[in-house]
Amino acid sequence: MMNAVDADLLFWALARATGIGSFAALAIGVLTGIALRTATLDWLASNRAVKALHVWTQTLWLPLGALHLLTIWLDRTARIGLADLVIPFGVSYGPLAVGLGTLAFDIFAVVAITSWARERMDLRVWRWVHRSSYVAYAFTFAHAVLSGSDFSSPAISALAWATAFGLGVLTISRLLWGRLPQ
Repeated sequence: MMNAVDADLLFWALARATGIGSFAALAIGVLTGIALRTATLDWLASNRAVKALHVWTQTLWLPLGALHLLTIWLDRTARIGLADLVIPFGVSYGPLAVGLGTLAFDIFAVVAITSWARERMDLRVWRWVHRSSYVAYAFTFAHAVLSGSDFSSPAISALAWATAFGLGVLTISRLLWGRLPQ
């Protein structure tokens, strides 16, 4: 039988693993999403593999993000309540770090839901909601930097900084040379 300390260590480890997995899926999804519509990478627009990777990673983050929230909630050390999982900045344990993560989750959830409802939405509204992914990624990045020791790991740090750099380059490219038409 597992005691409370062992259970908390298990939940802590699972929270870290699912958080890192969710971050990786989101990072790949955001990068492929912007790359598919950036004019300087027009050859990617018709690439079905890149489109499929974008859709798959934007779906993959959901169960990983949900497991991250579940294991954080079950970890008694963090003392995060159910409301704290969707309402940002209300926790006493790392309020800024956890609040940014909560806010990022909320925004990405809205982006995912509106993506599934895209055919029933005004395209301009959908685009603006979808563009909030940039803000959500920045909040996710800040959450990763502020929330724990994983960011000091060379592999995690390299993943985070490489995706942030890639997103910056693609954003500048999109601003300077435009986006491809829908």
